[in-house]
Amino acid sequence: MLLKEETDINQSIRINEAIRASELRVIGESGEQLGIMSRSEALRLAEEAGLDLVEISPNAKPPVAKIVNWGKYQYQKMKEAQKNRRSNKQSELKQMRFGLKIGTGDLDIKLRKVREFLSEGHKVRIQIFYRGREMAHKELGYDMINKIVNLLAEEAVVEQQPQMAGRNLSIVIRSK
Repeated sequence: MLLKEETDINQSIRINEAIRASELRVIGESGEQLGIMSRSEALRLAEEAGLDLVEISPNAKPPVAKIVNWGKYQYQKMKEAQKNRRSNKQSELKQMRFGLKIGTGDLDIKLRKVREFLSEGHKVRIQIFYRGREMAHKELGYDMINKIVNLLAEEAVVEQQPQMAGRNLSIVIRSK
């Protein structure tokens, strides 16, 4: 049985003796409504069951408290928060680099990986890098970008138009 006040990320959760309200709407361990009762009566019921009285909605009139196993309740809340964080995962910006002289086999493999990134919901920056004298033929990079965009036309849309940055030509795409 706990006698302290625990802090949650959003709010403080009051347990057992830390509950300040004189009257509470009490919910039993299996979810049934036990009705409105005094704090002392609710604490007695929780103690008889060998569980804790946890204030789950302190702003309600009257506040709502539930008779639960505090450790189990805390564990379930933690797992729920982890699941929510996992499902709210932001899409990352992945990057794939291509040289101007890439072979068709290598191109296919890299495009397969780009499709995989897109199917996972990520944005992809496709970067063409120029080596040495290739900088004199920038139009080859634009041709390569157009070829890649055409090959990915069914899965992706262009989010950021091609732009030069030093020796790199890059474009950002995302899934449709």
